Amino acid sequence: MVSVNAPVPTMKKRPTLSERVILQIENNPANSDLVKQIISRRGDLALVTATSGLQGIEMARAMQPAVILLDMKMPFMSGFNTLVWLLESVDTAHIPVVTLSSIAGKGEDRQCLNAGAFAYLTKPYKIDDLMASIDAALHFAAAAAENCQPAHGQAASAPGISRSYSPLTTA
Repeated sequence: MVSVNAPVPTMKKRPTLSERVILQIENNPANSDLVKQIISRRGDLALVTATSGLQGIEMARAMQPAVILLDMKMPFMSGFNTLVWLLESVDTAHIPVVTLSSIAGKGEDRQCLNAGAFAYLTKPYKIDDLMASIDAALHFAAAAAENCQPAHGQAASAPGISRSYSPLTTA
């Protein structure tokens, strides 16, 4: 079991009822700033950032974000280990996780999707693909909340996004 004692940063701006919180787990400041700029274009989303897997787990447990954006190349605790922890924890299994990686063509996409990631994007990704993944994850999370189902292992419905099979979607 993972013991998490990382401090949880507070949000500078509290989201309004119409905003939805996105948790970004990213240790690279340049990548983090890029996502902040992209998300800031949307008035209905608020972004908070964790700089390590352990900090991200603690923030996810405490804040219950609508979606998690997870970098796969993280120090100390890998992005994959963070993903598995998030998806296996009762506290966070319902939160869709969009994985972001600079590793292409080495089977990491299949590994992440098979583990239960909602979507997998390879850096550099297109802004439209990132936003489509976030929107699909938000839509799915809302539908899953109505049906009381975990929000992982589901196929994203945007072009250029890796998709996964889930037994939850079969009849």
